[in-house]
Amino acid sequence: MKRNQIEDGRISQHTKGLGTVTQEMVMARAREIALINGRSSHHLSPADVAQAKKELTGVDNAETAEERLPTSERWDPNHGSEGHEGPMVPAHDEQTDAEKLVEEGVAEAEHDQMVEGTRESLRRGE
Repeated sequence: MKRNQIEDGRISQHTKGLGTVTQEMVMARAREIALINGRSSHHLSPADVAQAKKELTGVDNAETAEERLPTSERWDPNHGSEGHEGPMVPAHDEQTDAEKLVEEGVAEAEHDQMVEGTRESLRRGE
């Protein structure tokens, strides 16, 4: 069953509500990822940007099956099908929000420790 997209993505970052993810936020996160991976924050790879976007939005940039179809085949109003009942999407479970915040906090703390550890190593000249 398809997950509810409302539940995807980050809720907070550095103990502040995240809100709408902007391109600047993605690029700042990508610079941190590059630094953690031992590269200059000025030399970002496409993988750094993709990972940052996935971390912040919870959305992978993988192309869907519908996007791979030619435009002419995406929707045919007279294709002859009677249709079928759509899947049931469960209601949002608010109890999981607290769990998600804790998991995000732990992941964010781990990310911050890696960034600071890398910066400290660079200061020492290691």
